[in-house]
Amino acid sequence: MSTDEGRALRRSRLPFFFKKLLQQKVLVAMSVPFLLWLVLFKYVPLWGWTIAFQKFRPAKGLFDQEWVGWKNFKFLFQDDTFYQVLRNTIVMSTINLVFGFLTAITLAILLNELRHILFKRVVQTISYLPHFISWVVAASIVSSVLSPEGIINILLVKWHIIEHPILWLGKGEYFWGIIGSAEVWKNVGWNTIIYLAAITTIDPAQYEAAEMDGANRFQRIGYITLPGMKSVIVILLIMNLGHILESGFEPQYLLGNGMTVEYSDNLDIFVLKYGMDMGNYSLATAAGIFKTAVSFIFLLSANGIAKRLGESRLF
Repeated sequence: MSTDEGRALRRSRLPFFFKKLLQQKVLVAMSVPFLLWLVLFKYVPLWGWTIAFQKFRPAKGLFDQEWVGWKNFKFLFQDDTFYQVLRNTIVMSTINLVFGFLTAITLAILLNELRHILFKRVVQTISYLPHFISWVVAASIVSSVLSPEGIINILLVKWHIIEHPILWLGKGEYFWGIIGSAEVWKNVGWNTIIYLAAITTIDPAQYEAAEMDGANRFQRIGYITLPGMKSVIVILLIMNLGHILESGFEPQYLLGNGMTVEYSDNLDIFVLKYGMDMGNYSLATAAGIFKTAVSFIFLLSANGIAKRLGESRLF
């Protein structure tokens, strides 16, 4: 296509664009507040990233600071503590991602197979409830259950699996598993909602045809339910990979302690400690920029791989 033809095509599209915009003026008006919120609270604060390239002192103005270039990033990548919290973040995010997906998909399929409506509603309600508990309360419950006098130790000792109670929250090697289990307990019910919604879009005639052909329950799940959920699973997987460096803050902060700090501190706690406790806002901002850049790369890569494989994608 020549340059003149390209310009002519763009000119012909403009009237169609404005005509469509006029037809959907109500929808456009409804979206304006959200666009303003997005720009005001998500893009305008990005100006603060300049702190990462300064030796920031709160008493001075933003333009009166001493510029230090990439010094904060160089210090960050030479700090052993940073690599430790990066390891913790990636491991805990991966555990949450894998177990979160598997448990939510499994529970959604099991709920879909239930035929007793009242029992199904009771199970859904019980599984949703922990999501509405704040992490402060949830961490107290987890601490109580895992304490030396807690139900876990009582049962394990009674069943002769262990001889003496274990201080679960005092040993770092148990911390990642405890966080993963707590996340699953708290969010598995809530995460099933979108999968159950995806299952309802599957044509019931497919199940009826499969039953007539002699397919058993597991075959119907494998050949109808899971393929019907595939597009939703791929989209959610892409979005979750974009948060691979966000393993959470509250559960690690509330359940972690001095004995497990080598395993419990993640990037968010690292930013809090350097930014608020030590007053090194520049280094904390540099760590935040690193986290955002890696998340953006993961998101684009996952979306590109999905596009190359012909699967559903975000854009």
